[in-house]
Amino acid sequence: MSGWLLAIDTATRQATVTLGTPDGRLIVGHDWPVGHTHAETLLPALRELLAGAAVAPADLAGIVAGTGPGGFTGLRVGLATAKTLAHGLGIPIAGIATTDALAAAALAGQGGDALVLLPAGPSDRYLALVRVARDGTARAIEPPRLLAPADVGQAVADAIAAGARLVPVDLADAHAVAPDVALGRAALAGLGAALLRLGARALARGRGERADELVPTYVTLPRGVAAAGGGAAWSPDLR
Repeated sequence: MSGWLLAIDTATRQATVTLGTPDGRLIVGHDWPVGHTHAETLLPALRELLAGAAVAPADLAGIVAGTGPGGFTGLRVGLATAKTLAHGLGIPIAGIATTDALAAAALAGQGGDALVLLPAGPSDRYLALVRVARDGTARAIEPPRLLAPADVGQAVADAIAAGARLVPVDLADAHAVAPDVALGRAALAGLGAALLRLGARALARGRGERADELVPTYVTLPRGVAAAGGGAAWSPDLR
């Protein structure tokens, strides 16, 4: 594969777009506190990134998209943008779980198990237990799950007792202490680079996906929606 890889992640409170080589080496990246402005800020950030590197869309050879879990709107905007680019340019796309990339960034060069802790609304948390190899590959030991505040402490304690390291992506998380916060900072700072590395490996092994088949990692249904008899109905869940 020749050309450039573009990685996009909008699952956390910090969006990231990065450009790299086909073997996953980071060349340039940009991240910003996105809040709820994904639709307004993502495309301008992409244009600025490409223009600054003198890269035209036609120069892209592949897309890497973070698939979450995370906020519904952010994931939808990021995935729709990534899929549109891949489809329109006729290039492959690889979906990488954001929690895998965060764990890989946090434990880069070390390896081990990471319990990635992500905000899920104002008080709930997404938890994902991820195993990171010394070569930087990462795989989920168990699927991401959503926990209420009352259940998070025990889940964190159990994972740490089993040897995992806590990676709190919300740096103000009450369950984190100073060493954990440092891992959380490393995870966010290295997210774009980790996405590129993991995505490049997936594409090199032929593990890309069809743009129309790539879906976000939804641990729960979007706010206000719950499954009901195979359809959809309003939910009392206000997250």
